[in-house]
Amino acid sequence: MKARQAGPRATFVRRVLLRATEVPEVAARLPEPSSSVAVRLTSDEELARLNRTFAGEDRATDVLSFAGEGTHLGDVAISWPAVVRQAEEYGHDAETELALLAVHGLLHLLGWDHASANERREMTRLTVAALERSRIRLAPRRL
Repeated sequence: MKARQAGPRATFVRRVLLRATEVPEVAARLPEPSSSVAVRLTSDEELARLNRTFAGEDRATDVLSFAGEGTHLGDVAISWPAVVRQAEEYGHDAETELALLAVHGLLHLLGWDHASANERREMTRLTVAALERSRIRLAPRRL
């Protein structure tokens, strides 16, 4: 029987996102100091269904963000199987990959995107700065 990898503790994701809000550009976009974000770890199938339903793309993805309102910034859905696969592919642990995807989702909720090269560079810069607040370093070539 193959051992099943346990998922991360909720406190880990919460701590990473709280520290990400210490990045000045991120803090400046928060509507209130007590804003909330819901994070859901789920399956590839659920991410594919959400992506098809809400983005019109018939494929699985690793992370999706859904805007909220008021002090609830929104919801972030992350595929745990994608986290595990991508962590293995890039050579870092699953918590590092999860932190990356959670921060990525948060940045989308706050209005950042990566449609152009300039936007990608800015999101990468902010992601690295946010992860550094939690002493998380990505594997080379991850971003």
